[in-house]
Amino acid sequence: MTTSSAPAGAGVPGTDATTLPEAAELAELRRVAVQVAGEAAAHLRTLPAPRETGAVGTKSTPTDVVTESDRALERLVRERLAELRPGEPVYGEEAAGDAGAARWVVDPIDGTVNYLYGLPWYAVSVAAVRDGVSLAGAVVEPASGVVWSAAAGAGATRDGVPLRVTTETELSQSLVACGFSYDAGRRARQAAMMAAVLPRVRDLRRTGSAALDLCALAAGRFDAYVEHGINWWDWAAAALVAQEAGALVRVRPAPGRARADGAELGEDVTLAATPGVAEAFEELLREAGAADV
Repeated sequence: MTTSSAPAGAGVPGTDATTLPEAAELAELRRVAVQVAGEAAAHLRTLPAPRETGAVGTKSTPTDVVTESDRALERLVRERLAELRPGEPVYGEEAAGDAGAARWVVDPIDGTVNYLYGLPWYAVSVAAVRDGVSLAGAVVEPASGVVWSAAAGAGATRDGVPLRVTTETELSQSLVACGFSYDAGRRARQAAMMAAVLPRVRDLRRTGSAALDLCALAAGRFDAYVEHGINWWDWAAAALVAQEAGALVRVRPAPGRARADGAELGEDVTLAATPGVAEAFEELLREAGAADV
């Protein structure tokens, strides 16, 4: 599997490990990410359910929802980062920002549709970045309080317990996570690709949160994951968690950056897999028409 993972000690996507901050600085960035994401998750639990208040809008399509909670959480995260890391630019899903200058990437609620419907699979994601590379990050699940975190070269944890991907080597026995676009036409192409994948793996799962899919892969709950079209804020923290747990990872590049790993599976594909099935999984996606999704 050709990946954008870097040598040990580098963030996602790959970079020369010698350009990374010192371990103490990486640990501090991780601590801040955990603190701020945790505060945002705690605040979300105090907010009224959006379907009760009607505070729901749409973005790219009628199925791409945004709630007032998304906006409130991003405001809170930006305010806390300004206090804890003054002068460091933030790039977020709701209020955007200068992607090229970003030192933090924020997704206030990844899995907003799940949140809207009262399903527990959504998360707050906060990542420290430099030049498009993830250095540290945290993904916090408001419904359960679970905290996933990682720093480049320092491993990944779930509630402080170290994570490791599975040792699966048979693609036919692999549980695969996937996701679908908000655009109906692209969704149909993704469904056709996954229909070709399904007979050759153990089964498929679609949770509705790319961040939690990648974290679940890190914990050995999935063996592989693929999705086209997710954004920087979706993977900035979680892909690092997966990589630091031993996954081989390809990510859609940060805005304004080109792929470093080729685009034969699609320019905006994000995928991750345990090493034992990664090459076979990539070949299966190629055969299933990933490049045309």
